Amino acid sequence: MPVRTPQQQRSRATQARLLEATVECLVERGWSGTTTTVVAARAGVSRGAQLHHYPTKASLVMAAVGHLAERRAEEIRTEAALLPAGTQRLDRLIDMLAAAFTGPLFVAALELWVAARTDAELRAALVPLEAKVGREMHRLTVDLLGADERTPGVREAVQATLDLLRGLGVANLLSDDSHRRTALLAAWKRQLATVLASGR
Repeated sequence: MPVRTPQQQRSRATQARLLEATVECLVERGWSGTTTTVVAARAGVSRGAQLHHYPTKASLVMAAVGHLAERRAEEIRTEAALLPAGTQRLDRLIDMLAAAFTGPLFVAALELWVAARTDAELRAALVPLEAKVGREMHRLTVDLLGADERTPGVREAVQATLDLLRGLGVANLLSDDSHRRTALLAAWKRQLATVLASGR
């Protein structure tokens, strides 16, 4: 593995601060309130350094979402490694994934989805990134569930799980939806357990 020079380390640290600040701004200010100037100031980075790494708002935002999606996937893997085996695993795993669809990264992504509806440049950049993140989240979920997608209905059940969690995350944005969420997830966990058991 090549050794990074102090310059490269500073550059990576600068990029990391910019990416974190971008997501924070998206969550707090929305797409329209997230400007490259605001992000640079929040990150404690000069405007020149910000432009050097990310010359446009779209490039900065896409990098931030991609970076944090990767980081969140690693966190989920780490958390999942601590889950118990047996019947409680599926239950706890779905709760853990549900939490990922209410966190800051999900809120930031929603801001982008809404803005991309009317911003052609943003949409062109966002669609392939979202497709990649979606594929990786599906694969991660399959791995964590120990699911066999060769079994009829399993692939669809995994995707339905992610779609359900995403929808519940959206419903939770404007009001606390935890009671309904808990009931729906309990019913879905039973259905999912049945589908997964058919492949074992």
